[in-house]
Amino acid sequence: MLVAAVIASSISYFNNKQSKVDEPVSPNISQQRLQPGSNSNFKTFSDSDQHQAVAKIQAAKHQTNAQFWVGVNGKVIKLLKDDLIGSQHQKFLLRVAPDTTLLISHNIDLASRVPVNKGDSISIRGRYEWNNRGGVIHWTHHDPKGKIEGGWIAVNGNMYR
Repeated sequence: MLVAAVIASSISYFNNKQSKVDEPVSPNISQQRLQPGSNSNFKTFSDSDQHQAVAKIQAAKHQTNAQFWVGVNGKVIKLLKDDLIGSQHQKFLLRVAPDTTLLISHNIDLASRVPVNKGDSISIRGRYEWNNRGGVIHWTHHDPKGKIEGGWIAVNGNMYR
């Protein structure tokens, strides 16, 4: 029930702030480069980029109006039920640091469902927004209006936008 309340508040917050989504992409994030992973052809953000992104996310935990584009690596720790109210969203929890997890809300009306499983290592680019559980990343898809770069999720060597 608590998860449902968090999801509902995240959707409400997103709908109230949607006009801010058209802001330009942060130069720091647009300069992040994917690096070849150590174990396969999977790509990840560099250690330096990961450290900076996690620090920014951790600082945002105390800023209820925090909103910014971010790219980060993480491990899927829990798959959640799809949100089928309004725009449909695939949801899962991502651990980006030992003490930091995020809700991922991937719009499956605008992009393909991402074949993620518990335990998968992924890279993700999207829009972070504060919530009382640590934050949510959404806009993990292309911009259907073509105004901004949009986001993506990379898993098993494939990128989903």
